[in-house]
Amino acid sequence: MNKQSLIFLLLNLTGGSAVLGSYAHGLLKNTELRSELWGAVPDHIRPYYTICMFLAAIGYFFFTGYILQYVSFDTTQIFGCYNFTIINLFYAGFLIPSALWIYMTFAMISNPSVLLWIGIRIILFTVGFSSIGLFLAFFFSNFEKSSWLFYAGIAGLIPFSIQTMILDAIVWPYYFPMK
Repeated sequence: MNKQSLIFLLLNLTGGSAVLGSYAHGLLKNTELRSELWGAVPDHIRPYYTICMFLAAIGYFFFTGYILQYVSFDTTQIFGCYNFTIINLFYAGFLIPSALWIYMTFAMISNPSVLLWIGIRIILFTVGFSSIGLFLAFFFSNFEKSSWLFYAGIAGLIPFSIQTMILDAIVWPYYFPMK
């Protein structure tokens, strides 16, 4: 196992656990504030979030599974000049900030501040741009493209990118104005 594959596995195990753990802990600890996480997102839009979140979560397993099964950690070339390190940076870019989002958002609900709002926006755009970067990396790489899992990974990255870049980084803040 080389360094990049070890980093990838650790990022996914610890980062994924941190995201799920932060959401579970945040929601259990702040039961009275849960509904405020939506801000003023209209009821008719919320089902799209739910569907896209579900598809994004499933998609994560497809594109991560593809990487684990088919991508060479040693010989990968992305965008013509980067090695697998860029994939690890993209994963860190959406896993680490995602683990911080719920705590910062509950803090914003309880004690709003411009600094928290800026931090939340930075987190959301970091996650969004990282997911778009990973999506583009699938196209501009020397990945083996003959497997059905490659195309399932692409299909999974579509709702993942829509969720993180459009719904979370752009739409949600519009409906979650500073108080």
